[in-house]
Amino acid sequence: MIRFMKDKQVLLTGATGGLGSGVTPMVLAQGAFVTIPYRKSEDVERLKQIIPSADLNRVQFISADLTSESSVKNLVNSMVKVDVLIHLVGGFSMGKTDEYSFENWKKDFDLNLNTTFLVCKYCLTNMLPNNYGRIVTVGSRGVVEPAGGLAAYCASKAGVVALTKAIADETKDTNITANSVLPSVIDTEANREAMGTEEADKWVKPESLAEVICFLASEAAKDIRGAAIPVYGKI
Repeated sequence: MIRFMKDKQVLLTGATGGLGSGVTPMVLAQGAFVTIPYRKSEDVERLKQIIPSADLNRVQFISADLTSESSVKNLVNSMVKVDVLIHLVGGFSMGKTDEYSFENWKKDFDLNLNTTFLVCKYCLTNMLPNNYGRIVTVGSRGVVEPAGGLAAYCASKAGVVALTKAIADETKDTNITANSVLPSVIDTEANREAMGTEEADKWVKPESLAEVICFLASEAAKDIRGAAIPVYGKI
């Protein structure tokens, strides 16, 4: 394997989630040093079980609340520098618009869009003086094909893609890039429990999405800016 991220300092959010289980080992396999924020210690222990022991010395786990500006600022400041931001944090809940509570709407935007803004903001303050950075965010197929019952999710993920494209335009004269991936349903344990397994063989595997993410985070993608790349599997 060509180690496209050898010795790069990577902030990898959402690493302890279902998608993170596919992305984290692949980022480490490419030679990166990885900082992983977490909320629950048991999630860290579960992730450690799938990380090769030889790679654990290149991982630091930091407790952080990505919906808190001060927490995100402290997280980024704890790193030597930030070469790459891979932001996987996100989630969804379902409900028709006329039945959906405003509290849940705000929670979805906090989780999906506001965390993206905060980590991008503070990573950019680190990247700009070094004139180097790779930012990869996760949108959704729902950005281009919104579905009923998922209004808050689709709207907040559309905001993620718009924000990423704006950052790409703001940094177009630098060696910083910003791009998004647009997965359909990701084959995670949580999605299997929520949606059943009848169509699971058609869903996007975390490892497949990880390959696209790692490419966008690498030097090989230095001329790709503001892209929103569909990764739909067989759906």
